[in-house]
Amino acid sequence: MGSALYPSPDVMRDAIEAAGAELVTVALRRQSPQQASGSRFWELIRELNVRVLPNTAGCRTVKEAVATAQMARELFETNWIKLEVIGDDYTLQPDTAALVEAADILIKEGFEVLPYTTEDLITAQKLIDAGCRVVMPWGSYIGSGRGLVNKFALQTLRARLPDATLIVDAGLGKPSEAAHAMELGFDAVLVNSAIALSADPPTMAEAFANAVEAGRAGYEAGLMSPRDMASPSTPTLGTPFWHAGT
Repeated sequence: MGSALYPSPDVMRDAIEAAGAELVTVALRRQSPQQASGSRFWELIRELNVRVLPNTAGCRTVKEAVATAQMARELFETNWIKLEVIGDDYTLQPDTAALVEAADILIKEGFEVLPYTTEDLITAQKLIDAGCRVVMPWGSYIGSGRGLVNKFALQTLRARLPDATLIVDAGLGKPSEAAHAMELGFDAVLVNSAIALSADPPTMAEAFANAVEAGRAGYEAGLMSPRDMASPSTPTLGTPFWHAGT
């Protein structure tokens, strides 16, 4: 889960608990454990006993993203980093070339890099070749709530990268979309706006948690393939028939 946009730190805490989230992303520029303005926030995060995933939100160059990651490692005492290198201010689409370059640098420095990327297969493969064990393709624009816009491309990613951990990051607006992502075989989803901006964040967080569990269970059970024609659920073999006499 993301940690931005909540009406208060307490609501954020309740939502994270309701979701049973295992990772909470934190933007270094907004929060720091050493800043008094963020002390209450940081105390709540520590109390929750979840892994903090600092991110490089807002970075637009390789140099800026690498420097932010290095600061985050010192401040939050973790080598995990959610890597963002934004290429377009309107769509917040990643600069994929810069993303791969920054990931390569950080991995060589000992970071565990979780890159925010598009649904492009080639970019995902380059990130894996650079050493990323987790790839985080978007469902749609950050904060848009448009869900899984390019489902075919996401299915292709899952099929072509069977050994990679894939997390749908950005764009999910409804619990049903999280369930669909899990039904496609993704390993997790990262949600922020859809929960934080709802009328009742803790309840919405619980709804997403239930959707994720249901979607994963469906995927593991084996979803039926769609058919072009109807198929009766009750077999006709052995059904008695009566014919009116003449």
